[in-house]
Amino acid sequence: MSAGVEKSRLRDGVIRRGSTWSYVIRVTDSTGASKPRWVGGFSSESAAKAARDKARVAARLGDYVDRSTLTVAEYLPGWLAAHALEIKPRTRADYDRIIRAYITPHIGRVKLQDLRPAHINAMYRALLNGGGFKGRPLSGRTVEYVHVVLRKALRDAVVSDQLLPANPADRAKRPRKAPSRQEAHMWTAGQLAAFLGTASEHRLYALFRLAAFTGARRGELLALRWRDLDLGSQPSMNVHASAGIIEHQRVEGTTKSGRARVVSLDARTAAILREHKSRQDEDKRIAGDSWVTGEHIFRMQLGAPIYPDTPSNLMGKLVKAHNSATPAAPLPPMRFHDLRHLHATLLLQAGVPVHVVAARLGHTDSSVTLRVYAHVLSDQASGAASKFAEAMGERVSKSVSKTGQKRSGKQGKKRTNAP
Repeated sequence: MSAGVEKSRLRDGVIRRGSTWSYVIRVTDSTGASKPRWVGGFSSESAAKAARDKARVAARLGDYVDRSTLTVAEYLPGWLAAHALEIKPRTRADYDRIIRAYITPHIGRVKLQDLRPAHINAMYRALLNGGGFKGRPLSGRTVEYVHVVLRKALRDAVVSDQLLPANPADRAKRPRKAPSRQEAHMWTAGQLAAFLGTASEHRLYALFRLAAFTGARRGELLALRWRDLDLGSQPSMNVHASAGIIEHQRVEGTTKSGRARVVSLDARTAAILREHKSRQDEDKRIAGDSWVTGEHIFRMQLGAPIYPDTPSNLMGKLVKAHNSATPAAPLPPMRFHDLRHLHATLLLQAGVPVHVVAARLGHTDSSVTLRVYAHVLSDQASGAASKFAEAMGERVSKSVSKTGQKRSGKQGKKRTNAP
């Protein structure tokens, strides 16, 4: 069909092409240029006109999006490849696993522009009911993570790619979060001391001690080199890297926040690290040429850096060993990562300011600490009124007592001088 014939049949931006109808509008792009946008495939002239009117309004408001036949499964890989520039390799691997295992099987065939909150809600229900291994229910925490990944992807489809006018994940019913583990199984200071007493017999005792007394993440501890420690009169450690596993390989990168931090150490922890260095030097001497060179603080017996799963598995074994030796005072199960939560909890309970705890943990903003440990701060706040009243009560009682004494003295003096 020639351009002249097309133009002669075009009526107010709508035209019939074969058995379907199309419309055209002009849209201003990011450079300020006005360009035509053709959209076709409508079954009737009225449907094309209705879509044209809606598109004109969107174009005037700056919300126009090009029509696309991309499905969710087709969009997500490209999004992840572009998003990889902003995230760490470990996070990218986690996103990829979430997409392949949970999102694509449920809503991958849905066209991106047809995706509705109802589709997402149905996916969440399916995952919670049987989205886990061998059809077992998936944890609420994992489904929440699915929601986070999908919402990020669809947000970019709105903002960066301009394929959606709004994010349907924002209107979906978010899965209920699972209860925080640190609230359910957090040790007391006495239980931590008991655990460390059992761990003190193990060659990696210094790792558990450092985790409990600094709140550093597992990956951050396993990436530490001896040059990162200052074991002098004011001991400290420089946290600037993190170890993880990607596709069964140990890799190292920056910390979760991407920032380095210096964490102070107590004198006893510094002494334990010096003892650990002496034992490591002895291991190196015994291994001889079999020793794997490097400066990592925490290593296997022949010097290779420790894999992140090792301390996690070892902690479970040490807890079991402790409970077998002291059945009258068993320790509740706890993860290696919970030592970080315990460190923060005990500091906050001791009255250490939130911003100081946030700096030790490597939180980029104290609001993160406030949100994660709100239950601890709430417990402290519940006694604030009583403490203030007690403080004021002491002052009031003293002032009343002094006033009473003065009044008593004046009255007594008057009675003495009375005729």
